[in-house]
Amino acid sequence: MFTLAIRAGPGRLATKAPQLARAFHQSAAKNSFFTARTAALAQRPTAKTSSNILARLRGPARGYQTQYEIYVDPATRRQQLYRKLLVGGAIFGGTLVTVNLMFNRETREDGGMPAFERSYLNRTFTHTGLGIGIIGLSAYQMIQSGFVYRLMVTNPWVVGIGGIALSIGSMMLTRAIDPENYVPKYASWAVFNATQAALVAPLMTMAPPALLARAGLYTLAMMGSISFVGATAKQDKYLYIGGPLLAGAAIVAVSGFAPLVLPATAVRTLAVTESLWLYGGLAVFGGFTLYDVQKVLHHARAAERGIIKEDPVNESISLELDFLNIFVRMVQILMMQQNRRR
Repeated sequence: MFTLAIRAGPGRLATKAPQLARAFHQSAAKNSFFTARTAALAQRPTAKTSSNILARLRGPARGYQTQYEIYVDPATRRQQLYRKLLVGGAIFGGTLVTVNLMFNRETREDGGMPAFERSYLNRTFTHTGLGIGIIGLSAYQMIQSGFVYRLMVTNPWVVGIGGIALSIGSMMLTRAIDPENYVPKYASWAVFNATQAALVAPLMTMAPPALLARAGLYTLAMMGSISFVGATAKQDKYLYIGGPLLAGAAIVAVSGFAPLVLPATAVRTLAVTESLWLYGGLAVFGGFTLYDVQKVLHHARAAERGIIKEDPVNESISLELDFLNIFVRMVQILMMQQNRRR
């Protein structure tokens, strides 16, 4: 037995709007590959491309091994690893310095974070990391078992609409369950993570593992630096940006649908919408990361006073969606750069 605490007042629905928008935005992005480049490729499918993708989806990991695992000298491999780590560190440091100079000139007056806020933030990030790990392992297992192949050979519209509905539904159910009901709470959270894994798994089959690792490293560096800025800023300094970010997410989502309605001859317009989808999306969901970290600290203070219950699971959902949205765009940008070098 478990209880559902559903409060559908206008105020609560308004506070849930950013999470619902990001869940729809992220789910639609991964299912439909809304970029001008992929739309153009979809209009000119070739038997060779289709057979390569389906072959990788059918087999366990054989496709990766035959196509991507080419021998590289160990010294060269180490140099490449060091270079990627340096790039990730540069992204972390550059983002940290830039955001600090632009937005974080006023930090906490007391010079530190209270113990309860620090504990609540740490538990939230622990759940976020656990959720991302579940998504990654589940997506890998779906690829190995051939589940992704069965999804892609079915009707894509049914899969896309069903995936979005299940993703949003499981997210709302998780947020509605009282945090004291541990078993149903974590069960619905696991379902939410599984739906995200099913949506991100097709993208993992189209990119080499090294590229996915780089995208993950860059995403961690970007989110880590922005989260540090949000944690050290003055209390509730960035909570006002929720509305503008929601508007920005809507604009980015509309730009993602542009290849479906614009003619293929509108090359410049499609290029602009693709850039808006990729780089505008990075800016918007980087801002959402800043907003969500400040919101976690705001909820920590409210929970300490007994106004609301502690619920790090609910807090982690927003950060997971931020991570996935940034990660998807990082993968697409790196794949575009790789294709240009060829």
